[in-house]
Amino acid sequence: MAGNGLQSLGRVKLADLAPSEGSPTDSYKISVSMLSQSLAQFSAVIIQFPESDGALLRSGLESARLYFHQRASYPTPDIIHTSDSREWCRTSGYYADPHLWQETYDYRPGLTLLEPNNSLEFPPAGLPDIFALFGRAARDILDAISFHLNLRSSPFTEILDNVPLRNKEVSSSVLSVCCHARPSFQGGQHHNIATQEDGQLVMYSPDHDHQVDKSLISLVKSDKAGLHVRDFQGQWILVDGDLGPQEAVVYPGLALYQATAGYVNPALHKTEINMEANMYGRCSLAFKLMPKSMTSLSCSEMRAAGHGVEAQFQLPVAVDDFMQRSHPTDHLFNRPGFQCFNFPPPQDGSMKNSMRRTKQNSKSKPLPPSKRLRLEAQRVLKERVQDIADKKGIKLRFCNLKECESHIHTLDSPCANVRMEIGWPPGVPFVHPHDLPNKAKLGFLEAYEPGWTEAHHNLERLVNTQLTFTESVSLISNIWTTYDQVV
Repeated sequence: MAGNGLQSLGRVKLADLAPSEGSPTDSYKISVSMLSQSLAQFSAVIIQFPESDGALLRSGLESARLYFHQRASYPTPDIIHTSDSREWCRTSGYYADPHLWQETYDYRPGLTLLEPNNSLEFPPAGLPDIFALFGRAARDILDAISFHLNLRSSPFTEILDNVPLRNKEVSSSVLSVCCHARPSFQGGQHHNIATQEDGQLVMYSPDHDHQVDKSLISLVKSDKAGLHVRDFQGQWILVDGDLGPQEAVVYPGLALYQATAGYVNPALHKTEINMEANMYGRCSLAFKLMPKSMTSLSCSEMRAAGHGVEAQFQLPVAVDDFMQRSHPTDHLFNRPGFQCFNFPPPQDGSMKNSMRRTKQNSKSKPLPPSKRLRLEAQRVLKERVQDIADKKGIKLRFCNLKECESHIHTLDSPCANVRMEIGWPPGVPFVHPHDLPNKAKLGFLEAYEPGWTEAHHNLERLVNTQLTFTESVSLISNIWTTYDQVV
């Protein structure tokens, strides 16, 4: 992932992520690639809405500022938020958390919002429209991630709310209108005020160093900078420092981490507030795409796509139990996120020139002979094993080169899963490139592609010890003959 080298948070146009019938367009493939790289490298990405939606987001933030500004200076005890995980899908209306110096208004379609004294609540304006806008965007982003992971179209439909909601249904997803550090909000506790190098006063909470959402996807639009996300190197980066009027920050949550067997890491995030020249506090619109409570998070789609699923993700987890459970975050980021890849860009304009430069660079820096040899052998292996899998109706996931190198000394690996899924007979060698020395790889390739050695004769002098052609063919022929006899 680091080798792909994104210099900053990726920016993707929402219009380019909208799925369409037929083959994916070049703009869709490039956008999916940028999305996946940014999520893997920074745990976040910036989504650009159409310009027409910028006015809606701007009016929503202005309405939020006015709403919180007219609130009382300190909340009454009956609307102070208690972190009861059992209420994860039932919060609505206004509540406050003095420990975080945060006020929130939750909008959840399907609920009638009343104040504690049973008077009608007057919410910030435009919430139904903003909820619909963010909801469509979150689903398109989720489908783009699914496309990247080679899952079928809309694989998470079964765990998402109906669109539109059925009669008497309440939305699991929620749009939270938040205000941090409103100066007139008295009672903020357990905070420290620190002076940064540039002389600015910043408020932070030592009791809440970071947070992680339990959502599938979260979208945040703020009126002031302050949202920090931890990247794959463990560094905290400011992700909303230069948002345009129609841009929002997107990051994954714990539910997506569970549903993808850990291939998509959730984002650790925190908020720091600049206390100077702060009349209204920091207002934000935060949408969380949540799974339905009466469903389960399973990795069946990941297995169907041929991805390896570790033991901790094997059993389905009830969503309601998952949301009420505590999830330590220290172990979530020890493993790499899902692999990123670059789709070929369209062959026109600057993209064409960029490809020409890339080709020139690749010619000046060829792959080491050992890697070229392994990649060729891996390609042949895939073709032969895939023939067997196709006859049995099995979808397989193969190691890539980097994974192969890391799995040489491990017991549980995609290679081992392939052996098990296709029913490879015990005692018959599974001819995989990382199981063979370089001298045997040449024989492996020559056995299945006669003339390969002659076509790539320049590799011969780079291999220390060669098997003769006869020995190589005999070795591979014996392996496959034994396999045919056992099967």
